Amino acid sequence: MRIVFMGTPDFAVGTLQALVESGKHEIVAVITQPDRPKGRGQKMLMTPVKEYALTQDLPVYQPLKVKTPEFIAELQQMRPEIVVVAAFGQLLNRELLTLPPLGCVNVHASLLPKYRGAAPIHYAVLQGEKESGVTIMQMDIGMDTGDMLSKVTVPIGSEMTMGELHDQLKAEGAKLLVATLDAIADGSAKPEKQNEAEATYAKLLDRSMEKIDWTAPAQQIHDLVRGFNPAPGAFTKMPDGKTLKIWRTVLAQGQAAPAGTVTAITKKGFVVSCGDGALEILEVQPESKKRMEAKVFCNGRGVEPGTVLGNIEG
Repeated sequence: MRIVFMGTPDFAVGTLQALVESGKHEIVAVITQPDRPKGRGQKMLMTPVKEYALTQDLPVYQPLKVKTPEFIAELQQMRPEIVVVAAFGQLLNRELLTLPPLGCVNVHASLLPKYRGAAPIHYAVLQGEKESGVTIMQMDIGMDTGDMLSKVTVPIGSEMTMGELHDQLKAEGAKLLVATLDAIADGSAKPEKQNEAEATYAKLLDRSMEKIDWTAPAQQIHDLVRGFNPAPGAFTKMPDGKTLKIWRTVLAQGQAAPAGTVTAITKKGFVVSCGDGALEILEVQPESKKRMEAKVFCNGRGVEPGTVLGNIEG
């Protein structure tokens, strides 16, 4: 089939790479978000999809908005039979969705109808889910509301981070997309309606969600830490007001103490009392410093029994 691919971040690279390596289809164009300045030096960086596409000599387009009449006209000239979308970052209008004869299919990183929206991988871990997966769906005008074409399930281990789940879903989703395109091509794909009653949304993340509330149960805080690793990171405040990012934790036994109180120094780090239970902190990142093992932080007298975390606003 003649395929136009739309995608932007690293997650989408897996799908594009699988398409290229399958050798079954003609990728007539790769559409990705415009290059944007990043980091302290505000250096213009290519999107991961663009970076990969250029290594394969694929034509790359970076429209500010895909819904403009000018770009739609350009897309018509490409004559795609189907458009494959993976974490593109722009909404498609009805004109775009109906332009290819076989429509547009989306590689969505959740088991729809659960976790529609922008941050499904984060939410699966933040909510303590035991499994996630990828759904390939036929796109319609709604937000991840289209008919489901195929699914693959991925278990979420109790210590698995968002980054680890991301990498598994990236690989499994790429394989599933190639198989689903085969089914679309030979007419064996069977679209299935989503159950609207079971729909949930993974809204955009904001900084307020990253702050640890030590009055929450230990399991909930543990899931928060996993859900924001490797980015953007869950954080708390030190008594001096400086930020301390928490990167790795395990559930622990702890003596009764007010929430946020360091109750013990251990061989691997330190124990903090929570609203229900306690957490052993294994990896941290003090403000303006690199990530480090929590035991190194303790050796530098970062915390000691009786230190209270999180009592500073901000």
